[in-house]
Amino acid sequence: MLLQWNKYAQRLGDKGYKIMESLLLINDPVLNGTHITIELPNEGSKLDFESEKLGLLGYLKGHLHNHDITIEVIVNESFESKRSFNDQDRYNRLHQINPNIELLKTTFGLDIT
Repeated sequence: MLLQWNKYAQRLGDKGYKIMESLLLINDPVLNGTHITIELPNEGSKLDFESEKLGLLGYLKGHLHNHDITIEVIVNESFESKRSFNDQDRYNRLHQINPNIELLKTTFGLDIT
């Protein structure tokens, strides 16, 4: 199912529907029997997804040879937004993402100011 889901997303991207492609690829959908659940970050994303839902369902039903498939969209707006306010906070965030930044800092003698 995931393979066909990703193929459909790529097909949309190739046609220029980059927003829909990113919505389909934002999270891996969860398959429970014939019920697919996808989690999106906000109501706007859900509305955009709903506009393409029938096309996706038709594609999946045809390629998976299963006409009982359903898709449910769950909106999860509870994500942590970590904002960096000063240079040290930004550096700490970058270091958290990629610890090799410390090597870059020491190799070139960089300073956080």
